[in-house]
Formats: sequence, C-alpha cells, structure tokens
Amino acid sequence: MALFDLPLPELRAYRSASAEPEDFDAFWTKTLDEARDHDLDARFEPVPTGLSTVDVHDVTFAGFGGHPVKGWLVLPAGAEEPLPLVVEFLGYGGGRGLPHTHLLWASAGFAHFVMDTRGQGSGWSAGSTPDPVGSAPSYPGFLTRGIEDPYEYYYRRVFTDAVRAVEAARSHPLTDAARTAVVGASQGGGIALAAAGLVPDLSAVAPDVPFLCDFPRATTLTDREPYREVGHYLKTHRGRSEQAARTLAYFDGVHFAARGRAPALFSVALEDQTCPPSTVFAAFNAYAHEDKQIEVYDFNDHEGGGPFQEAARLRWLPQRLTT
Repeated sequence: MALFDLPLPELRAYRSASAEPEDFDAFWTKTLDEARDHDLDARFEPVPTGLSTVDVHDVTFAGFGGHPVKGWLVLPAGAEEPLPLVVEFLGYGGGRGLPHTHLLWASAGFAHFVMDTRGQGSGWSAGSTPDPVGSAPSYPGFLTRGIEDPYEYYYRRVFTDAVRAVEAARSHPLTDAARTAVVGASQGGGIALAAAGLVPDLSAVAPDVPFLCDFPRATTLTDREPYREVGHYLKTHRGRSEQAARTLAYFDGVHFAARGRAPALFSVALEDQTCPPSTVFAAFNAYAHEDKQIEVYDFNDHEGGGPFQEAARLRWLPQRLTT
C-alpha cells in the first residue's frame, strides 16, 4: 500500500477537529470516584511456569463496577527490592495469553504488569476477563458497544480498568510506584494514552501506533476494522451520527493526550490503514508534556516498527525509570 494520508510535513502540523466535551474532566472524575467506591482487592497468586529467570503472579483486581479483572505480574527472579514498573495494555481482540509470552520487560530488570482486556481474548491471544455489562444493539466487535451513551460505552469500563490496573500493580511490594510507565500498541496504545490523561503521576508513556485517536477523521478516512465498525453501525442506525460522535469524544486519545503529564515516546507507520498516521499525529501533536518523541516508520503498515520499536523503547524507557 502506497502512502495514502497527508504528507509528513503536514502530519507534523496536523491538529484534530475532535471537539472536547465541556464536562470531560467531570465525567472522568465521576467515573473513577465510582470505581474507587469498590475495594481494589488486588490479589497476587504465584504460578509455576517452568521459567528460571522470572517469577510470575496471576493477578485479580476490582476494575469498573468492582468487576474482577485479570492480569499477569512478571518479575525478575529473586527480586528483593521495589523495581521500576511497566504496565502494559493489549491490542484489539487479544487477551493476556500465557506468561512466557511476556518476558521483555522483566528481562530488562523491570516489574511488568499485563492487564487483560475485559470481554476480549478470542482473537490473537486468549483472555480470562469477562465483561458482565451488556449493551444496546451494536455492530460485531467492541467499538460500538453502548455508543449512544458515554456512561454505557464499552471503553468507559476499559479505561477505568486501566487506571485500576496501575493502582493494583503499584500495590505490590516489589513495584516502585514512583517509577511507573504505561505502554501498549494499537488498542493498547490508545488505552495507555487514556491512562496518561487519568493517572497524574506517571514517569513515562509509550503508545505505539495508537488506536482510539481522532475519531472524526479515523472513522471517515479508513475502511479497515475496527474504525469501520462505526460506519457499519451508523449505516443501519441512521440519524444517530451526532450522538455517536458525542459519545466517542469522551474517549478520544487526543483529549487524554492534552492532559499527559509524563514524557512520551510515540510511534507511527505511514502506510498504516488501521490507525491512519494523521490520527496518531493528532494525539502526538496534542500531547501536553514537552518531552515527547515520535518514531516514524515510512513504509510500514499497522505492524509499525515491530522489534525495531521494541529496541527504541528499551533505549528510551530506562532513562525515565531508573533515575
């Protein structure tokens, strides 16, 4: 696929037309206050893995509505002192999978918490967290579940889970709350941006080819799923475009980026039709912290930088977490 979005100089200047709701902060304050009415109840159960270089805990904590959410905590074997913490969120459709697939950050000397995504985990990796909340009719997938009411929208639950995941991970005695990063790719990058806007004291944020950004452009520029789910929904639910757009504005990574208080390393791929480059630059250009960088992969699709971006994060993140 040739380049299909704006030229790179225009991308570097691009700003989203997504309108921030006037009660954006009040909406999220209310949402998180309600979640914190439930005891976090973070439980860490050691699990045998056959691995000698890491210790693994099966984690359960109370997310949105007090619902149990699963995760893995992977630690360097024999760790005795609190370690810098990396909290990771997962791509669309995937679940936490098996512990031996999450070795990178513990191998680099960090505590690594992987949050399962509620209701997902039947795509490219298995999950363990149900979503007990139903919704009105929606197009298959997750992007339109509850789309006509921000209080019922699926990602209200997921983003709340993400904040609670950071709190749960920080509650373990071998994690250093003062040195916490959030990372993720695609959907995971979008969730990481939400956490960046909702958790005030992070040390670093690393969203790769982030999804859930600049909805007005994303939902009209690309024919690829998942953004196309919105078009499919509105194709049969005619006349509801304004309500859907109003709901999505509460979950747009652009608005969370504008509240980012930690250094950030983004990545973007210029042939990415799943998360078009202009939507990534919309979040990057809105990101509030002055210490921000973006790695540009000229001829890549949604795989982005892949292992090259992992190497970039391994160079960048320790500088923000080991001081």
